[in-house]
Amino acid sequence: MTVIPRTRRAALVSAVCTLVVGGLGLTGCGGEDPDEGTNGVGKLTPEKIQSRTKAAATAADTVRLSGAVVSNGRTYKLDMRLKEDGGTGSVTSEGSTFRLLKVGEHLFLKADAEFWNNQGSGKDGEEGKGRDESETAAADKLDGMYVKVPTGDPAYKRFSGFTDKDVLLNSLLTLHGTLSTDGYHEQSGTRTIRITGDKGSGGTLDVSLEGTPYPLRLVRAGDAGTILLTDWGKNFTLAEPDKKSVVDYGKQLPTS
Repeated sequence: MTVIPRTRRAALVSAVCTLVVGGLGLTGCGGEDPDEGTNGVGKLTPEKIQSRTKAAATAADTVRLSGAVVSNGRTYKLDMRLKEDGGTGSVTSEGSTFRLLKVGEHLFLKADAEFWNNQGSGKDGEEGKGRDESETAAADKLDGMYVKVPTGDPAYKRFSGFTDKDVLLNSLLTLHGTLSTDGYHEQSGTRTIRITGDKGSGGTLDVSLEGTPYPLRLVRAGDAGTILLTDWGKNFTLAEPDKKSVVDYGKQLPTS
């Protein structure tokens, strides 16, 4: 009698399993069902999965976003906690890190003197170049302080989107092109179903198969960044800084 080595037996079993599943449309060998014990969204069409996860994200009170976003040619590394009435966290861009805090319509920006010195255009036409002593002194005064951003300032429009839960999620959770599913995966220990736009070129989104079908990981189209979405529904305190820590710069910030 010929004895088949264990590794070869495993390979034969795997091959037979693949043929059975592919030929008969079964969910797996041995009767395994990848949707067993899940919230069931894995059985839906990719369009319905996207609709369900967007609805879940919109309904959630809070979320944490971390990762990178490419916008207007700049890469922003984010670590933001968001809720319906604002958000807080850090943003890193072009080597500078600053903190954002938005409570209602009030937006505050906190950074060091180097950040403020690198803002604006000097006489040499480059950011941070040709600044006079008064501008440097102003930057020193802003060092480590929360600066209240005027609503009419270009910086308000530029940065407030990072602290607006609905705006940010609506812009991020859209896949481009024809939707399809790309199998079952896992994100930080949670089972997921992955949907893609144009087989990945239009972005990919991993949706939780456990509990509420929240989006957990997004790879944006066009190499525009990867975002992790965590802490769904976990409450956190959001409050304006005390007055001693705030500088009201006036009508316009010294930014480009």
